[in-house]
Amino acid sequence: MTTSEIKKTDAENVMQTYGRFDLAIESGKGATLHSPEGKEYIDFTSGIGVNSIGYGNEKWVNAISAQALKLQHISNLYYSEPYVTLAETLTKRTGMKNVFFANAGGEANEGMIKLARKYSFDKYGKGRSTIISLLQSFHGRTITTLAATGQEVFHNYFFPFTEGFKHIPAHDVDTLKDALTDDVCAVLIELVQGEGGVIPLCEDYVRTVAELCASKDLLLLVDEVQTGIGRCGSLFAFQQYGITPDVLTFAKGIAGGLPMGGVLANEKCSAVFVPGTHATTFGGNPVAAAGAIEVLNQLNDTELEQVAKKGEYIREKIGSWNNPIIGEIRGKGLMIGVSLVGADSAFVKETAKKCIEKGLLILTAGADAMRMLPPLTITYEEIDKGLVILKEVLGGLQS
Repeated sequence: MTTSEIKKTDAENVMQTYGRFDLAIESGKGATLHSPEGKEYIDFTSGIGVNSIGYGNEKWVNAISAQALKLQHISNLYYSEPYVTLAETLTKRTGMKNVFFANAGGEANEGMIKLARKYSFDKYGKGRSTIISLLQSFHGRTITTLAATGQEVFHNYFFPFTEGFKHIPAHDVDTLKDALTDDVCAVLIELVQGEGGVIPLCEDYVRTVAELCASKDLLLLVDEVQTGIGRCGSLFAFQQYGITPDVLTFAKGIAGGLPMGGVLANEKCSAVFVPGTHATTFGGNPVAAAGAIEVLNQLNDTELEQVAKKGEYIREKIGSWNNPIIGEIRGKGLMIGVSLVGADSAFVKETAKKCIEKGLLILTAGADAMRMLPPLTITYEEIDKGLVILKEVLGGLQS
């Protein structure tokens, strides 16, 4: 199908829930994509952080193909090897105790919220179920994870939202202390607020949050749906903050493009879920698990060091352009945000559109930022090609 044919079929048959750019993608290799008409694009998005080891990765393709021929699905009423191997790898590389496998980030965060409330109910009974999250956070599209999200723009249409959430500003310890009333059971944070603008939390603040939670037996919940699986230059971002969450979630890049998410719990929270308290039909799917095992095999310490170096390279390059429209350059690893001075959300979306026209896929975040989440395996040649386009587009905005 041509791009025009794809767009026409979409308009006639698909719910119009996405504000898509005028672009169809047919194939890719590494971090380079092609349209049905053969035009080349450098990808600084990786499917919003999902295609962690790039496109056309032969080892990954072989791993999922072999598993699909062997066993594509079996219910969680039975055991299978792929999910247990993946679970063991995750627990060993994080120091967490055990894992529950889900299918996506919102579902994983729902599970984490349920776990936190059950932990408190089991130990303290009813009336201790409120969860504190941060302004500018984003935790998913379900009714409950929208309620957990600290952005008012998402709190519309779908009333009534799930109760039991308070939103407070990041880096304000006094407000946090005041919010820790007797009805609170947990604090939920993103270590880098992705959808909110690629805003990293300060290490001192995160440690203070962890200490306050520990002193009051509140659970520290860390949403690593976007920051995890190597995105920030370590397997999980918490490993750069000197803390260990009670519970964390992951999704996006874990299976290299297949739907998968999960909840990792520490020793204290490892026995909260018991048979009948949480489940999902497709969780731990053998093919997705095989893909995830291969992703983790490729994201070894050497590769993670390269992720950090590539991120530094991109930030330094952009910082050297001396373009007055470029504001703060922030992020960790290959999770990068560039604020545009005086911009609003319409302006940054139009800027992303101009990048696409010249052959670069890039994301937006918050009210004023361009966001980059390229495949972690992107080459320096591909980075440079993408940056040439971004520099040209931003230079045009300057003039």
